[in-house]
Amino acid sequence: MSENSPRARRLADRIQQIVATMLDTRVKDPRLGFITITEVRVTGDLQHATLFYTVFGDEEERAGTAAALASATGMLRREVGRQTGVRLTPTLEFVEDALPENARTIEDLLVHARTRDADLAELKEGASYAGEADPYRAPREDEEDEEDGDLEDGDLESDLEAEGTEDRKSSERSDEDTEDPRA
Repeated sequence: MSENSPRARRLADRIQQIVATMLDTRVKDPRLGFITITEVRVTGDLQHATLFYTVFGDEEERAGTAAALASATGMLRREVGRQTGVRLTPTLEFVEDALPENARTIEDLLVHARTRDADLAELKEGASYAGEADPYRAPREDEEDEEDGDLEDGDLESDLEAEGTEDRKSSERSDEDTEDPRA
């Protein structure tokens, strides 16, 4: 079975309910602080359960809660076995959840990012462009270029004929220049 099997998930949910109720009603250890069971993970063979918890308070209250949970593990496991009715009662392991510390770290990073954004916005207010406001070249819109570029078929032929006539005249002149004067 995998950890995500429906049976393992149902057992994990049931263990979470049982342990949370037991911590609230039956465990009377004064070291136990304000605790919340955030998640329970059961292995695929249903032999081991890892319970993640958070504690409201300082480092001393966290250490006291960890000690209280360690001393109450046997009683909690016996009650889980009695109320779930599984053949082999899973072992219970309590692990302090890192979620609050991760959330605090993310909050600190977001505050830092907001201050840098505010600093950047202040610098941006007085700034101007290094070059022109519009650095992209606009196409030229000369009317003369458009007129010269728009040749019709007839115009092209007449231009070629005029060039051909000029070429013939210039070749006749060059022939006259190259004739032998003695002849």
